[in-house]
Amino acid sequence: MAALGTVLMLFQGLAPMASIAAPAMAGCLLIPVVAEAGVPWGFGCYGATAVFVMLLAPDREAALIYLLFFGYYPALFGLLARIRKRPVRVLSKLLVFNAACIAEALLALYMLGVPLESISFLGPFTPLLLLVLANLVFLVYDFALAGLISAYFQRLHPRLGKILRGGR
Repeated sequence: MAALGTVLMLFQGLAPMASIAAPAMAGCLLIPVVAEAGVPWGFGCYGATAVFVMLLAPDREAALIYLLFFGYYPALFGLLARIRKRPVRVLSKLLVFNAACIAEALLALYMLGVPLESISFLGPFTPLLLLVLANLVFLVYDFALAGLISAYFQRLHPRLGKILRGGR
């Protein structure tokens, strides 16, 4: 899965508009790893993929997006799902996302040299507006990820689990 995630991130160079979609899809490859081998293996797979992505990916900003959020979030999703109270669980997810979002923006500005003028089209309120919109998109992504995980457990987990256990 680490190799497949790396290849998916390399294909991002062919379609520049996939700067966010490629990291999100590469991160979703952790679903079977976490489901079949557990959360520690999911984070291990993320770590291996992150190393390869940082070394090989043509788009450094997409690599940062993978590294700082989409790469580990499907593994973290399983841990955050254990929080029983829904408001606390949603708040925890939003805190993780916002920390990653702010870290990515600061690293893009100061390490990758993305000019601040390129995101100031609404004046001083642009960063705040973009963060609010990003949070809305994150909530949709989180809902979709929950659906994808549910579909995996309904359709693929019984078959793949049987194969991995040595049965036919």
